Amino acid sequence: MTGYGQAQWRRAGRSVSVEVRAVNQRFLEVKLNMPREYFPWEAELRTLVQEQVARGKVDISIFRGGANGSEVTVEANLALAKEYVEAWRALQQALHLSGEIDLGLLQGRSELLRVVERRGDPGTELDAVRATLKRALRVFNRDREREGRALTRDMMARVQQLRQLQKRIALRVTQLLPQLAARLRERLTTLLEGRDIKEERVMQEAALIVERSDVTEELVRLQSHLTALADLLRGRESAGKKLDFLLQEVHREFNTIASKSADLEVTDLTLEARSEIEKLREQVQNLE
Repeated sequence: MTGYGQAQWRRAGRSVSVEVRAVNQRFLEVKLNMPREYFPWEAELRTLVQEQVARGKVDISIFRGGANGSEVTVEANLALAKEYVEAWRALQQALHLSGEIDLGLLQGRSELLRVVERRGDPGTELDAVRATLKRALRVFNRDREREGRALTRDMMARVQQLRQLQKRIALRVTQLLPQLAARLRERLTTLLEGRDIKEERVMQEAALIVERSDVTEELVRLQSHLTALADLLRGRESAGKKLDFLLQEVHREFNTIASKSADLEVTDLTLEARSEIEKLREQVQNLE
């Protein structure tokens, strides 16, 4: 299921930002993009994601604030500066020079100052990264739940449509025996050219045809599968893989009904049902 979440952490000049993005995919694939300093924590961070997400292609981007988390300071070489001042004073006394010795004598001497870069210990940021990732995942899941509610409403409507089709097929099947008997009687009358037809024999032949095309077991299993589908859609647990499996079973039952029945109306109803199933299969790929 698609979704997006972001969270940030800031403290004492440091910052951590986490972005979570996901697109639909049948299985879970987690990709972590983060600073090199965080590589030792990859397994732990990946586990945090896997605890919250079951399906989808998930991209996690972690950004470390500042110059790669470093702090830059300028330090004075006091010992060398003192040596300079003492040397000037010695010259002043030896040569009886007038004037004041001040900061101007030291300006422009780059060796008296040095730039020091201190990299922060990334280990101290583990708790911050972990907490920020969890918050980003919570935002991400809220976004997915919003989409999931809309998808669930659409899928529930399609499951109800499949239930109606199942009931119409069941009703149609009960009407087949008298219709088959009437058609068989009409055909025999034509073939026998008006001679007497035993009604008992006609009903026996019609019953044999109906028995060969009996789909009672398929209709019973179909009703059970559709009830299970509706229950899963109403639930709160991750059900994407279970829904995918049940839809395969529903598709199989409708296919079997279509292959057994020689009735055009039943065939048309199964075609309509299979169209709804394909739409449900597409939607299931978006659910976890």
